[in-house]
Amino acid sequence: MKKGFTIIELLVVILIISIGITGSYALVGNIFASSSLMAQRLSAAYLAQEGIEIVRNIRDSNWVNGDSWNNGITTGNFEVDYDDLALSAYSGNKLKINNNIYNYTSGTDSIYDRKITISTNGSDSLNIAVTITWFSNNSNHSILIEENIYDWK
Repeated sequence: MKKGFTIIELLVVILIISIGITGSYALVGNIFASSSLMAQRLSAAYLAQEGIEIVRNIRDSNWVNGDSWNNGITTGNFEVDYDDLALSAYSGNKLKINNNIYNYTSGTDSIYDRKITISTNGSDSLNIAVTITWFSNNSNHSILIEENIYDWK
């Protein structure tokens, strides 16, 4: 009796190895796509939190300057840069990125759009909702962060 493999046994082994390698490549591709989306979601979450912090900073600056706590903070939809600390009417423009700093005035267009919506929540409270939207991997994505700020002074 001769020892060895038949051609059918070799073909079955090659098929099994091929299926394993193909599955591994598909898994690696999914990992790269998921990690890219997670990085985008993290950036979007930071941009949303920054929107809340900007409005909070305007409130705090009003207190320091002796102004009314909600001076310059009106209800509506806005865009705002951290550098100017002034609310501008929402225009739907993409945030730009310049030297790793997001703004609306200089740099190249990023994938992100930020809308800050301010509404009253009583006489001493405002509701701040920040929505970040972007398009990636052939689908739209968004993050919404809401917070109430108060006249606690």
